[in-house]
Amino acid sequence: MLEKLTRSALRHRAAILIVWLLIICVGIFSGGKLSNHLTTSLTVPGSESAKASRILGDQFAENIEGSFTVIYKFKNANPLELEQLNQSIAAAAETIPTAYVAAHRALGGVLYSSISTSYDLMKAARYTETLRAALIERGLSDALVSGPPAIEHDVTPILNSDLRHGQGVAIALALLLLILMLGTSWAVYIPLIFAIASVSLSLALIYLLAQKFLMVLYIPNIVELIGLGLAIDYSLLIVHRFRRELMDAPEEADDYLIIRTMKTAGRTVVISGLSVSVALATLLLVPVPFVRSLGLAAILVPLVCVLTALTLQPVLLSLCGRNCTIPTGFAGLMGRKDVMNGLWANIARFVVARPRIVFSSTLMVLLAMASSVVFLQVTPSSLTAIPENLQSAQALTLITNRVGTGVITPIEVAIDLGAPGRATSPLIAEAKNSLIVAVQKNPATFLVAAGNEPTFTDPTERYMRIIVVAKDGLGEESTKVLVHQLRNSYIPNAGFPASAKIYVGGAPAQGVDLVHTIFTTFPWIILLILMVTFLILMSTMHSIILPLKAIALDLISIAIALSAIVLVFKFGLASSLIDTYHLDYIEVWVIIFLFAVLFGLSMDYEVFLVSRMREARDNGATNSQAIIEGLAHTGTVVSAAAIILVGALTGLVNGHFAGLQELGIGLAVGILIDATLIRGLLLPSSMVLLGQWNWWYPKTLMRRAITKASPPNESEVRL
Repeated sequence: MLEKLTRSALRHRAAILIVWLLIICVGIFSGGKLSNHLTTSLTVPGSESAKASRILGDQFAENIEGSFTVIYKFKNANPLELEQLNQSIAAAAETIPTAYVAAHRALGGVLYSSISTSYDLMKAARYTETLRAALIERGLSDALVSGPPAIEHDVTPILNSDLRHGQGVAIALALLLLILMLGTSWAVYIPLIFAIASVSLSLALIYLLAQKFLMVLYIPNIVELIGLGLAIDYSLLIVHRFRRELMDAPEEADDYLIIRTMKTAGRTVVISGLSVSVALATLLLVPVPFVRSLGLAAILVPLVCVLTALTLQPVLLSLCGRNCTIPTGFAGLMGRKDVMNGLWANIARFVVARPRIVFSSTLMVLLAMASSVVFLQVTPSSLTAIPENLQSAQALTLITNRVGTGVITPIEVAIDLGAPGRATSPLIAEAKNSLIVAVQKNPATFLVAAGNEPTFTDPTERYMRIIVVAKDGLGEESTKVLVHQLRNSYIPNAGFPASAKIYVGGAPAQGVDLVHTIFTTFPWIILLILMVTFLILMSTMHSIILPLKAIALDLISIAIALSAIVLVFKFGLASSLIDTYHLDYIEVWVIIFLFAVLFGLSMDYEVFLVSRMREARDNGATNSQAIIEGLAHTGTVVSAAAIILVGALTGLVNGHFAGLQELGIGLAVGILIDATLIRGLLLPSSMVLLGQWNWWYPKTLMRRAITKASPPNESEVRL
């Protein structure tokens, strides 16, 4: 199959180049328009908070994710002046269709107003400047507008700026590392062109998906930076193998060697890309649109890279030809022919000679590095971890210092009494009053707002709402406990009739539902990833032991990555070197997304190394010889690929958003440790200790298997 695809690509060079040039143009256009279709919504379909949102939207024209918060600092205002301020804010709110003031309160020298709208997060965000301008027109130039829509509006330009800066840093580092690896030859440009093409197609496809599906605001940053690193990795592996083929068989035709390269390194890239995609595909099983959109976008990256490898890469190799091995200056670390006398060959020989010492000492070091994972705590979102210069962030700081962050994201209790006219009955009034009194006594409560006016009771008197504002913000332990107490204690004991349906919603409850849903499905996601990965690796490696060992090593990498996040963000490790937030909690989406991505990427390096070992083994090498040869030939390219990917991830770490910083730190540390200590020391030492068991494969399966790792015979592929 790979031979046919490569032959076809080489026959249609011009057409393929034209198509990819058009794709790059479309991708650049799509990337510029993509941010208008992205959101940070954390909706959990089918959850209690989603049911509350439905009632609030249908009966009170309110979307909890589309609610603004206006904060105004005053000094010694009398009741009349406060009422005038409230009227001015209400008038400003009327400039937004469907908007109204749902609650307001003056405390601690701060006037707080919650403005509800019926719009979703993306649409409400577009009215942020309208509201700010209306407040200024009414003499409230010092008023600060925050809330989910304002935060989304404010952070989008910063995310775009972070992306541009991250791209520049990542490309510069990648170019420097490619020159270091490949020397100053034309081969340096192949991975960069490959990466630009892959990222462009990924963005174009995501733009199309965003027209129909919820897509997360972070996606361009994640796709472009991880995609850049992964694409360069894949292309570098193929370029490295092609250069090796040119050095070993300089008399052969270029096209013949390209086909030979694609049937070895190309096959490895296909297997690797599919393995990464399978790991990421499991994110689609999480019933949360936020996580599914991350998974859907991330799946495209390795699949597009595989498509680029099968179509554009052979054409680029044919255009470069012998120039791949002709440096115009520095030859590069990959330019040497005597790889069996290089650094990685010497490391392999050292490991083979002392497998027990290397294995035990390396394992102890890795377990120590992973130990901080036990301190991991999660939050649905880090609203306060945004740049301080944004108006929405300044509002958060002010309200936190004076009152508490809970006013930005209130809890909403939605009540369906089952029939019209019941809201004013004595039984319901008594139950509502009992609930309000109980909640107000909770030390975690800032205020409770309720009443019989249209803001709290619909015209039919069937539906009611109660607004509960916690002192602490979304994701804080006290707020999560308050949500659980409302659901499990206060509401059941308030005395509402059994026919009443009462749902606790709002952003804090939505966050509780998000964490619960993710953690409920996460164990099954892990199990599925492990099972599918094992089957893929078993069928490609023709071994039972190697896939099991690969999975175990991947889990160690992931534990170390999570431990690094805890050390950096919770305990402040390297805070003098890295400008990061100090956070007690890690955003929950980071954990599940990091697990899937890092598991897939770690499998990449496993496939790269073991495929070459398998190739040596099939050519008659002993177990130890295969280990040395595999590490000697792939150690440099694997470490180079890892360093390039880590360089790309610095674009996330250097940004201004906690979730992306957490993801960048975790992936960078996990990849670096995986490509060095784990694949360079722990993997080969364990293979030496296992000996021939590495290659054990049931005879019944072996008879069905077709070994494809060996290079093709000349007669099979000569053009």
